[in-house]
Formats: sequence, structure tokens, C-alpha cells
Amino acid sequence: MSFTVTILGSNAALPALGRHPSAHFLEMLHEYILIDCGEGTQMQMTRYGCSALRIQRIFITHLHGDHYLGLMGLLFSMHLQRRRQELHLYAPHGLDEIITLQLRHSNSALSFPLHFHAVPTDTKALIYQSPRISVFTLPLQHKIPCAGYLFQENPKPVRINKDKLPDSFPIRHIAQLKQGLDITDESGSTLWKNTDLTLPPKPSRSYAYCSDTRFTPALADLIQGVDLLYHEATFAEADADKATETRHSTAKQAAQMAQLCGARQLLIGHFSARNKNPDELLEEARRVFPDTLLATEGESIVIPD
Repeated sequence: MSFTVTILGSNAALPALGRHPSAHFLEMLHEYILIDCGEGTQMQMTRYGCSALRIQRIFITHLHGDHYLGLMGLLFSMHLQRRRQELHLYAPHGLDEIITLQLRHSNSALSFPLHFHAVPTDTKALIYQSPRISVFTLPLQHKIPCAGYLFQENPKPVRINKDKLPDSFPIRHIAQLKQGLDITDESGSTLWKNTDLTLPPKPSRSYAYCSDTRFTPALADLIQGVDLLYHEATFAEADADKATETRHSTAKQAAQMAQLCGARQLLIGHFSARNKNPDELLEEARRVFPDTLLATEGESIVIPD
């Protein structure tokens, strides 16, 4: 099943030509998720074929405008399209007040139920779970309360080793094997051991979204072995002092985080408007962590099974 991240916005606070504020569209095992919603997000979704009406959950990292100012426009467009499906909005405390205030002063009522979920910003915590995926908050270090998010595929069942199945093996026992159970007779005696007839499950896939934050080595312990790490790279290492002052990270620091957590692949974004050529940030990161990608708007990254 698909696990795909589409880049809608790759820039930091100021939009630049061809670069919009933060937004990622995540299609994860038939669940549709928007992460951050900077100005222009709904136009980017239209441009790149990401349906707003399919979104079930929106996760906002923090309340700096470049991460949520596109939200009201998106909500009103959903309303005008007569959306009826409920929508869940996860964010640090305060976003519910901002949205409610705008609805009240515009004398508006949405056509669909909108559920707010305040998330912690100081600890890793499970905030959503379905039969297929789990979502955790990640504590980030920024100027205001900020949460990263870890999207994780739930553990998969063991795989049936068809080469080891006895002839005429009862089909009804397959479900028991997938649950990790031995097959027993009515008296409780073991007929077949689970480990004799199965293979280990495929590894579960994961995606960590870490923006905005200063370089925080302790974060690596919370995302060990992540398949795809998105980490902000607002500045080049030459502007490390500026990164420290604004509680952002450099491209080199993003690469160091990927090393520390043992990520399979690194995706860098949230580029400062001062960086006219993000390829220079890519080169800086790749000198430390070669398997680094540049967040390019419109591109989709598939996390393979």
C-alpha cells in the first residue's frame, strides 16, 4: 500500500519565486494527511493533484504564520465544496481559538464537523492511532511551542511461508498463523509451531517531520531508524550564528541529525529566502549524509515497502 510524501511548500517565512511556505501532503496506507498549511497550500494542492476533500487529518507544527496561514482558506474551500466528512485538526494549544474567532467574526459555520486536538510539545506522545498507522508528537526546540510528528506504520503480521505449508493445510488456520499463534488440536497439543510455517514480518515504514527546530541531538533517540527524515535546513553552515539566534538549523546540522538517528534517507527543506540556490544546501548536507534529497515542490517521495 502507498506511503508517499508530496512537497507542496519548501520555503521558510517568506515565499520566494517557485517556493511556498511549509506544507506536505501525505498519503499513507489509504489515509490522507496534510502536514502544515502555509499560505498558498490549497493552490499547490490543485496544481499537483492532491484532493483537499480526501484529507482526513491536518497536523500543524506551531503557530508561526508560515505554517498555518493557508488553513482558513482551505477550510472555507472545503465548505464551499459541500464537504460533509469530519476533519481532525492537531496543533499546539491556541489554533482552535484562532479558527473559532475567524468563524465567529465572519458569521460563518462550516458544513462539516471540525475537531480540534491540542498536542503536547515537550514530549513524544501517541496522539492518533488507527488499525494501520500511529502518529506521535516530537518535542522540537523553537522560539514558541513546536511539535514535530512521527508517522509510523503499525507492526505488520508475520508472512506465511508457502513452501513450508503441509499439503492440504486447513485454510482456517492461516489467520491464526498471521496472528503469531501456534496451531493446536482440541486438547491443546501443538500440531504446528508458528515459527516453522512463517517468515518474519516486513519492517514497518516511518516518516519524521521535524520543522521548525534548532539542532537538538536528543531528538535522534526518538526517531531511531526512521525511513525518511524531513528536517529543516533554513540556513547554510556559514550562517550558523543566524540559525542559533532564530532557533533554526543548518543543512549540515540536518545531515548530522540523519546520521545520529540512523535515517535511511534525509529530506531537507524550509529554506530561507536568502538562499537563492538551495542546491548549495543540498551539497552541504550530502558531504555529511550522502543520501539526502532536496524538497522540491511538486515532487513525491515514495517510501517503499
